Order: sequence, then structure tokens, then C-alpha cells
Amino acid sequence: MREDLADLYAESTTAGTDVDYRSREDFLRRLADDVRQPGFGMLIAETTTLAGCAFGFPVGRGSSWWHGFDGPLPPDVEHLTASGRVFSITAIVVHPRERDRGLTERLQKRLFADHQVSLGVTLVDRADEYAARAFSALGWRQIGELRRPTGPAVLRVLALDLWNARSAAPDPLGRHDSTQG
Repeated sequence: MREDLADLYAESTTAGTDVDYRSREDFLRRLADDVRQPGFGMLIAETTTLAGCAFGFPVGRGSSWWHGFDGPLPPDVEHLTASGRVFSITAIVVHPRERDRGLTERLQKRLFADHQVSLGVTLVDRADEYAARAFSALGWRQIGELRRPTGPAVLRVLALDLWNARSAAPDPLGRHDSTQG
């Protein structure tokens, strides 16, 4: 199914244009790396053909996921990471014909529910405005930036608060209605 997922990625990221071979290979390399992560999870959606997939892994106390974070990690995020309540979505790929049908949101919600986490995180290249807007439309917000020695120079760290979606408990990211402007 690896090649089918790479084909879906190519179709989804290029919307009908030729995909760069390196981009497709980078996707396969990231998938192979992620599969090795403890707790790796993947969902696949199909209609008559492959419609989408989402995958990632838990970010735990010993994880190197936060290495390169610019500044101190917000205390609540650090606490949730230490308690195993953070999950990194490393890819959400949805075929363009399925995007207006809510498949992206359903995939992310199911992946988080399956792992029983309170905070979702992902990394987006700072130059990728399209991806940043797409995640923002799904309720994600930027909580910082991260610099890795390989890959894009600066990555946006986006988070999705799942705690408040399930309860009226305090916001683990520290947002308060009275302070929002």
C-alpha cells in the first residue's frame, strides 16, 4: 500500500500537475521513519479508491520531537508531553475531491480519539502559507517555532487543543476568554 499512499500524496499535493519525484520520495521516507516511532498510528479512508490518510505518533517525555523549539516550551504543553497526552500528526493527505466533504477533520479527530490525547501538534514549514491556513481552518494555532538541523530552516509548531473539545475544564494552552482579543 506504500506506493498507493505515495500516489495519493502526489495527486493531493499537486492538484493535477506533475509532482517532483524528490517530493514523493521524501513522503515515503517520512512515512518509513514515522512507522518506526513507538505508538505510530495511521488511518486510511477509502471510497471506490484511496481517499485519504492521516498518521503520526505520540510525543512522550523522552521524545526528541521538541528539540529545536525556539524558547521555553509552554508549561502546560511540557506537562501534557510528560504525561503522554500529546500526539503529533505528521501527515494528513486527502484527495482534492474529498476536501469539501470534511474528511480531513474526521481523520484527525479519529486519530486523536484512538490515542486518547489532550493536545495535537504538527509542524509546518514557515513558508507554506497554504498548509498553515488549512490547519488554522481546522482550529489549529501556532504556539511557537522550531529549528531543525535538516529540512526547512524554520517550522511553525501548530497545536490543536483537544481538552476543551471534550470538557469545560481549563484550557491546557492557557487561553482564557477574558484575555482573548
